[in-house]
Amino acid sequence: METNTPRGNFIWDAISQDLADGRYQEIHTRFPPEPNGYMHIGHCKALIMDFLTAEKFGGKCNLRFDDTNPAKEDTEYVENIKKDIHWLGFHWTGGEFYASDYYDKCYEIAEEWIRRGLAYVDELSREEMRAYRGTLTEPGKNSPWRDRPWEESLDLFRRMRAGEFPEGSKTLRAKIDMASPNIVMRDPAMYRILYKEHWRTGNKWCIYPMYDFAHPIGDALEGISHSLCSLEYEIHRPLYDWVVEKSADMLPARPRQIEFSRLNMTRTVMSKRYLRQLVEGGYVSGWDDPRMPTLSAMRRRGYTPASIRNFVDLIGMSKADSTVDFAVLEHCVRDDLGEKAARAMAVLDPLKVVLTNWPEGEEKPVTLENHPDHPEMGTRTLPFRREIYIEREDFMEVPVKKYQRMFPGNEVRLKGAYIVRCDGCEKDAEGNITAVYCTVDLDSFSGSAGADRKIKGKTLHWVPVQGSIPVEARLYEPLLAEELDEEAEDAPDKKDFIARLNPDSLRVMRGFGEPCLAEAATGDSFQFLRTGYFCKDPDSTAALPVFNRTVGLRDTFAKQTK
Repeated sequence: METNTPRGNFIWDAISQDLADGRYQEIHTRFPPEPNGYMHIGHCKALIMDFLTAEKFGGKCNLRFDDTNPAKEDTEYVENIKKDIHWLGFHWTGGEFYASDYYDKCYEIAEEWIRRGLAYVDELSREEMRAYRGTLTEPGKNSPWRDRPWEESLDLFRRMRAGEFPEGSKTLRAKIDMASPNIVMRDPAMYRILYKEHWRTGNKWCIYPMYDFAHPIGDALEGISHSLCSLEYEIHRPLYDWVVEKSADMLPARPRQIEFSRLNMTRTVMSKRYLRQLVEGGYVSGWDDPRMPTLSAMRRRGYTPASIRNFVDLIGMSKADSTVDFAVLEHCVRDDLGEKAARAMAVLDPLKVVLTNWPEGEEKPVTLENHPDHPEMGTRTLPFRREIYIEREDFMEVPVKKYQRMFPGNEVRLKGAYIVRCDGCEKDAEGNITAVYCTVDLDSFSGSAGADRKIKGKTLHWVPVQGSIPVEARLYEPLLAEELDEEAEDAPDKKDFIARLNPDSLRVMRGFGEPCLAEAATGDSFQFLRTGYFCKDPDSTAALPVFNRTVGLRDTFAKQTK
């Protein structure tokens, strides 16, 4: 994996101290995704930190799926998550596990807690439970069922498991402190009734453990030393420690939880619930639509594993919540592809140019390097002929000030070929320009003495009319529109993210490219000269290769950091 050496961080400092103090003899981490959707860029900070930490300290990292909610989980998500982790260059050296592996142990612990007076079966409704919980400034109050005899709670809990009660009618809650200043500690739910078939355990269970109960138990059973998680779990840490402590005689390890700030990015949807809404509502073509922030979508769009790992390293690990500009990720992608991607020419909005002094039927081979900095990547040949295509934006009949491309009377260079002078253009009945006429300086072929002649015009990319292939280019912009003025009278509700979708997030163009593009494999990346980095899409056919624009050439973030 070609990445920079990851920089240190406060988590690694803490782990180093734990080792020095003898608190742990070896480091064992875990990555615990919930298989209820595809992984997105927001998960990468935790994913990379979990796996890199194990690598750094010579330890192990488990992959454990948090499959405690069968209503939303699917094997499709499991397999895709595993594929994404491998794509990023990681392997779960500690093994593959599931929260459902520990359902029997969770149930055993729950019964033991009931006997010890640490848990009780509650019959408050969800609304009543919320009202009894209190607020951040007011303590909660005890449920009327809190002090029921443990024998009664145990009987009810077993009947819950047997399926005697409807969903929502009863809940098993931990008995902690309804007056705790930490609202999470106010008798949190441990089990709820849910009549859903589990994709792994079938209909064995109709009660399922809550995440805050199952997660620390899973960590302790697997011998995890450090539970690394995002900052929203900081308030849950006392409960995490409480669960482990109260089950210490039934669990082999005492993990330590350490939190770090989440990864938030501008103009990016980071909620799987919202992403699911985009997919199911038909706003995108699927979880791997290149506009989506999922790793599958980024892979399809042409992002590289190294660029994502470098991005996470660049933004660093901290305790402070912040929002990263999307341009930072684009910078990392552009920086990586700049070194790796072969060059090619493609004209996406073609305008025909006729070279009037070039003989009919004559062609001259033009040799172009595949990468200007890596001669080992070889060269390719393109035929230069009387008729070529250039980008429509590279010609103006009446140029604006400082315009240095093609216009009547001006000279430009054609990449790898000749200097040409524009003599005029042809229009249709509506005034649209249909062709441009130029004269070739026949002594200015690339590499010859005449090629060094100085001109004012820029170098343009081109492809021959005969000898190029049709291509489709899909140009992407962020899925969310620019940040909206919330004071505006017609501003949509901030929570209504559908109203904030960018209507121009996808633009499809049909143009022409070099023949070598037809031979590219799905997933191959190219820099289309002067246009951007593109990746060949699975939708490609032999007759029409399709390329997704991964990122443009302009790097605003790099300019900001100079």
